[in-house]
Amino acid sequence: MKSTASFLAVGSILLWTAVAFGQGAATPAAPEPPATDTVAPNIPGVVAGGTKVQAIRGDFNGTEGPVHLPDGSIIFTESGAKRLTKIDKDDKVSTFLDNVTASGLGFDKNGRLVAAISAPDNQGISVVYPKGSEKVLANKASTGGLNQGNDVTIDRKGGIYYTILDAQTVMYIRPDGKIVKAAEGITRPNGIVLSPDEKILYVNDARGEYVLAYDVQPDGTLTNRRNFAKYDRTDPVTEGPFKLTSGADGLIVDNDGRLYVAGLNGVVVYSAKGEHLGTIPVSRRPQNLAFGGQDGKTLYIVGRGAAYKVRMLAQGLKSRAR
Repeated sequence: MKSTASFLAVGSILLWTAVAFGQGAATPAAPEPPATDTVAPNIPGVVAGGTKVQAIRGDFNGTEGPVHLPDGSIIFTESGAKRLTKIDKDDKVSTFLDNVTASGLGFDKNGRLVAAISAPDNQGISVVYPKGSEKVLANKASTGGLNQGNDVTIDRKGGIYYTILDAQTVMYIRPDGKIVKAAEGITRPNGIVLSPDEKILYVNDARGEYVLAYDVQPDGTLTNRRNFAKYDRTDPVTEGPFKLTSGADGLIVDNDGRLYVAGLNGVVVYSAKGEHLGTIPVSRRPQNLAFGGQDGKTLYIVGRGAAYKVRMLAQGLKSRAR
């Protein structure tokens, strides 16, 4: 489905900063621009210059947490509509799962869908699919009162890392179910992802200047915090003690270890060494992203009520869902 004039009306809709950043405060934001096609620059090995970034739709009620299904289609969260939404290979949109208010999504080694639940009365990390496997994995009671998770990444052993925005914390649910603090002191931890070999954990700091990296130990604990890559854009913050914000949201890696950041300027691509390779523009600021398609070479981008896709040279992970 192409972006047409039927979607231009969405520009008049007031979206919420709270939804965009996974926060609880309801602050109305300025109307979003129309969701329109853009064109990717040439990023060697990543995307061919001139490739269209296609706007699929721009009228979703919240857009976060995309992850691909085995057939290459993707699902993502429509938190304002309390559902998970699916986009298939032909851009057909349907409801995947009702009555789920969530942000981040991921599949574990057993094929269970894990969600960071953001409903006010049910915050935490839960298995939400398939039917009959539903289970709460972490909530305020089991984490000493810490609030909802925002984004998740799941290792091949079944351990789950997740960020908690307001607590400045990364948590880890070990494969045995025990919950531990993996990292603290991140101004506003948002997107999170493991490297392909799972030796490094990357974390976006939505109010920082750098993507952070940690070394993953055999027991899942994290060491050697460091600045991995500098964001290509940061803006000053006008309230509180914060002096700048990257607005950095979702994170993914491709099969060659490159890192993709949903940033202020679009999808920012870094090498496995932290070198800025280029930025893929989108008409609305992205929130999260995922590789999909039957060959894993379609990049899906969601944000501010819109969804996009672009054919890539790079391929998504073969060893994990994201």
